[in-house]
Amino acid sequence: MGDVRIAIAGLGNCASALIQGTHYYKDAKADEEVPGLMHVDFGGYFPKDLKYVAAFEANKKKIGLDIADAIWVEPNCCVKFAPDVPKTGVKVLPGPISDGVAPHMMESFFAYDENEMEAVDVAEELRKSKADMLVSYLPVGSAKAARIYADAAIEAEVGFVNAFTEFIVSDPTSPHAIAFEKKGLPSAGDDIKSQLGATILHRVLAQLFDKRGLIMKNTYQLNIGGNTDFENMQVENRLASKRISKTEAVTSCVDYELPTKIGPSDYVPFLEDNKVCYINMRSRAFGDLPIDLDLKLSVQDSPNSGGVIIDVARAVKIALDRGVGGELSSISSYSFKHPRYQIDDFEAQKRVDEFIEGKRER
Repeated sequence: MGDVRIAIAGLGNCASALIQGTHYYKDAKADEEVPGLMHVDFGGYFPKDLKYVAAFEANKKKIGLDIADAIWVEPNCCVKFAPDVPKTGVKVLPGPISDGVAPHMMESFFAYDENEMEAVDVAEELRKSKADMLVSYLPVGSAKAARIYADAAIEAEVGFVNAFTEFIVSDPTSPHAIAFEKKGLPSAGDDIKSQLGATILHRVLAQLFDKRGLIMKNTYQLNIGGNTDFENMQVENRLASKRISKTEAVTSCVDYELPTKIGPSDYVPFLEDNKVCYINMRSRAFGDLPIDLDLKLSVQDSPNSGGVIIDVARAVKIALDRGVGGELSSISSYSFKHPRYQIDDFEAQKRVDEFIEGKRER
């Protein structure tokens, strides 16, 4: 069926996991169960069909390297589960920095000096690479940079996947969402869920409590980690959309006001890409008696969303094949923390399967 041609904004840990995963699952067959993938065969497209044709970065140590080499460059600390990733023949390009690097991280992130190096024209590079879509892996708090890349995707007329927290796809009134719809360009977002991460687990537990007649009194989710994502999120004013995204993903599961505290709690450098999550849920059960839950989840953070993005990219490609533009509601509701439509996760999975089969337009 051809290649799924992907350009990436931000070659951090999540991009490293995605690119490794494409190679790791290159021999995956449709009739086998594979750990880490929700779909091996997604409408005729397989993980091996993903090709990386352009990449944009602010880290001067990555710029100019082949994509396959850049994913190992510090401060990346994603576990090497597929260390023999072959060369792509594609060099990493300097992307616009804007607010994409927090001031407190300019040195530790090795951001290039804008007086010595000029950012490329992203839209032009997308056209030259013949990309099908742009996947945005920018850091939390990159409000302006996110929209620069979304503008470039619209100008270049390619699909768009917003893997981080800015509300670009999910807001139907945003100029970018309107433009993707008007131009017939498929988009998916916002803020990627992990395969089994803190948000999806917290959501499913909230749904279970609700379906079993428990009334939650309050709940919190505290997360710690040691990758650049957690270093970046030490500055609270970069976290506004992240807290909203994670909180609404849980509170949308019930129809009453739920006191909630959810979000990154601390940066612990020696944890590297290991993310540790603590969830507490307090509820009232039969006889108004308490049922409380305390849970700890420990995961390799970046690989935990790799399989999800592999599905999302293939959904966008199918939409391009079918001439479907605008927000892809089924894959967005299934795969993102802050989709336009917050629906039950199992219903969202059903809708994705219907989309694959062509029974659902989007």
